[in-house]
Amino acid sequence: MPFTLACAQLAPQKAKLDANIERIADFTVQASQGGADLVLFPESAVSGYYLEGGVLENALEAEDLCTRLDRATQGRLSQPTDILVGYYEKAGGGLYNSALYVELQPNGAKAVHNYRKFFLPTYGLFDEERFVSRGHKLGVFDTRLGRFGVLICEDVWHSLLSTLCAVQGAQAILVPSASPGRGFHGSEPENHARYRRMLRAISEEHGLFTANVQLTGFEGGKGFVGGSMVFDPMGNPIAESPLIEEHLLMAKIDPDLQAIARSATPLLADLRTAWADISRMVQEVE
Repeated sequence: MPFTLACAQLAPQKAKLDANIERIADFTVQASQGGADLVLFPESAVSGYYLEGGVLENALEAEDLCTRLDRATQGRLSQPTDILVGYYEKAGGGLYNSALYVELQPNGAKAVHNYRKFFLPTYGLFDEERFVSRGHKLGVFDTRLGRFGVLICEDVWHSLLSTLCAVQGAQAILVPSASPGRGFHGSEPENHARYRRMLRAISEEHGLFTANVQLTGFEGGKGFVGGSMVFDPMGNPIAESPLIEEHLLMAKIDPDLQAIARSATPLLADLRTAWADISRMVQEVE
């Protein structure tokens, strides 16, 4: 079933959870009124990214975040709208960089899946592993709109995870990110150009949609790049946000394009056929 996806590229206020959740609700209502069935929000959209030692006091339990999102949108949505929201999570005594997928219905909200970031960058501008723990499960799950995979920022820089999502049946890979601009040598920041190359390659190789929603704004003197983008299963760009500024990006997703792409380039079918041997090779490496 075709549906409309929106990428809500926003600049959260650092450590202002209530204000940020209200803005997430406002973006959701705006996107829903424009016909969006699914609204994606960036990594750490609830609190801002560079919290460091402030992660604990700004982390939420998944159920609490679902309740707050429901409360902030209740009575404002005329149709069911799904959202994926990046936040810092506390659970079982641990802290995680997570993304929560929620179905918002006129009569209440339901948390569908909670994904915890697997690869935690701790180099250069990043220091995540000092403040949060990594997840241990692949984020592939079923929704009313289809079967999705979620990867958070650094996760998509490792091609293995997108391959695993494809093998597990993901029709689209959703990538919330908070990527500070760096590499200002060409017409666009190098990290933004890298995202373009990675997403296109994932879509082309596996015949699926990719959607990356980026944080924007400034925190601690670091500017987040923006430039959210969506690719179809042939690797063609569907839509792209401008750099730096806040923006609501809308894109039509037609699952029938998957069959066309995978028929023309059956790489995923080849991968599944060879999966037993690949699993054996992985064990040999270990």
